[in-house]
Amino acid sequence: MTDVVSLEFVFDADADAAIRREWAILASAGLPSQARHTGPTNRPHMTLLVRPSLPDLTADGLTDRLPLPVTLGAPVLFGIGRTRVIARSVVPSAALLGLHAAVHALAGAGQDAPHTLPGEWTPHVTLARRVPLDRVGEALAVLGGEGGEPIGARAIGIRRWDAATRTVAHLAGRGTLESC
Repeated sequence: MTDVVSLEFVFDADADAAIRREWAILASAGLPSQARHTGPTNRPHMTLLVRPSLPDLTADGLTDRLPLPVTLGAPVLFGIGRTRVIARSVVPSAALLGLHAAVHALAGAGQDAPHTLPGEWTPHVTLARRVPLDRVGEALAVLGGEGGEPIGARAIGIRRWDAATRTVAHLAGRGTLESC
């Protein structure tokens, strides 16, 4: 899937800043980092759903379930081949899994990316993409103090990202840091 639409949780100001600090630590060490993606829509987030297309949705029943407390846990690696994605794991809770299922129910059936389906989803927040295998240990070491401690966060809103148009639209909750 290249041109996709996704629905994503965004976080409160403190959690957003903590994740951006980890992006900066990686970038300062000369490592791949989400900090290097300087587009205006780049923001720490947790992807809930990804598919090739998605009709316009109303946030029926979602906004009143936010903010949702979440815990960002230890680093986790994804990928195969010569590079990896480094992400913060997200500790699943009944409330988080329930809201994830509600988002999918609201969206209806579709060609979802398998890793975003209820029962197959691994909630996470990406810190770096395309980290060469021979630099993964270095990346984890520089995250050391920061990357080991859990981060208490609040998912404050759900946004819609359209890769084809490179636009973001607010769907539910509070989508901007200024409204935290």
